[in-house]
Amino acid sequence: CRGCESEQIIFSHTTNLIKCRTCGEVLAEPKGGKADIKGIVLSVLG
Repeated sequence: CRGCESEQIIFSHTTNLIKCRTCGEVLAEPKGGKADIKGIVLSVLG
């Protein structure tokens, strides 16, 4: 999260608005395919 520096695992194809568990800042918005990632990507798994 850009706001509070906490880390959270999210999926690239989400259908829900993803918010930070700590501060509530939006991390990802669904866009009909791949999500629009607003946070900082630290690593890609898989």
